Amino acid sequence: MHKFGTQNPVVIFTIGTQGDVRPCVALGQGLQRAGYRVRIATSGNFAEMVRQAGLEFFPVTADFQAMLEANNSIGDQGLNLREMARIFRERYTGWAANWVQEGLAASDGAGLLIGVSNSILLAKALAEALGIPFAIARLQPLTLSRILPPIMFGCSRRKVSGVVSLGAHYLIFKLLWDVMRPAINNIVRPQLKLGPYPWYGPYFRDLHRSKVINGFSEHVLPRPEDWPENSQVTGYWFFDQPKWTPSEALSEFLAAGDKPVYIGFGSMVSGNAEAFTQTVLDGVKKSGQRAVLATGWGALNGKEGPQDEQIFFLGHAPHDGLFPLMSGAVHHGGAGTTAAAVRAGIPSTIVPFFGDQPFWAHCLHRRGVAPHALER
Repeated sequence: MHKFGTQNPVVIFTIGTQGDVRPCVALGQGLQRAGYRVRIATSGNFAEMVRQAGLEFFPVTADFQAMLEANNSIGDQGLNLREMARIFRERYTGWAANWVQEGLAASDGAGLLIGVSNSILLAKALAEALGIPFAIARLQPLTLSRILPPIMFGCSRRKVSGVVSLGAHYLIFKLLWDVMRPAINNIVRPQLKLGPYPWYGPYFRDLHRSKVINGFSEHVLPRPEDWPENSQVTGYWFFDQPKWTPSEALSEFLAAGDKPVYIGFGSMVSGNAEAFTQTVLDGVKKSGQRAVLATGWGALNGKEGPQDEQIFFLGHAPHDGLFPLMSGAVHHGGAGTTAAAVRAGIPSTIVPFFGDQPFWAHCLHRRGVAPHALER
């Protein structure tokens, strides 16, 4: 077992969209402030963000942005679990050919490996092969519980029994393993000379014993009383960029009337962005509200700048700086955007695309700061 000291880097493995990576960068900055060297192992499109945060960057093959831009229809399949499982199984299997080589480079001399979301089983295998301590960081709850059903089933307005909750967890664990199995059992573990996991995967035993930190707020989702001690809720991890100020054009728009509503869908994409944008614009016109529309990765289309006195198109701005200037936020319900909205103290209206987004809409609705989720 490697000795873990402040000179042994902590390596955080994370792949996904900006909402997945930004909180991990914030977690890395917190560890750095505590005296540790920190590496972030993620896709190359986030290299600049990681380095600007003062952390070491190591590449991992898995570019969600390129994947979504190449196939905008993925956004339209988002709430179809079976189709999303098929898409990501294929992608992970293709990307995993490089993961061991990249992971070993990132883990060289490390004292702790932290796996996040889709990277958990890669980090776990590397830690096992190298004898390095391992932990899990999560942005969504996935600890076995009779009280809190898994996020895919946690949006029901009816109370779910403990038995049903446990059964739903086991179903989700099996679905996750079906997605990751070809990449992990057929590629990663053999290359590291590790034995394969059994047919049911590692989620039922191995991972339940790992230490878990959950990066969300107990004010949004209280920690279930039946969670074991090894799974703790820490609060959100915010990656603040204090130097951001609105452009002159945006400042003029903000000063010209009441606080606008933010409308944006971050890293999401749409198969027909023009039609979706027109639906949003029609809604804004009918409402009489002023609005800032953020185009993000392409769910909305628009030329940056004021369209008229009611609508302003924006390419991108950090939520921690922008949201306090807004009266409310219409968004996709990603964990990071949800966190930014509640931190700014503004109400949300959530239009989910996939994954955990309906769950966070449900959590905010239960807190009285959002309506029920809207179907796109």
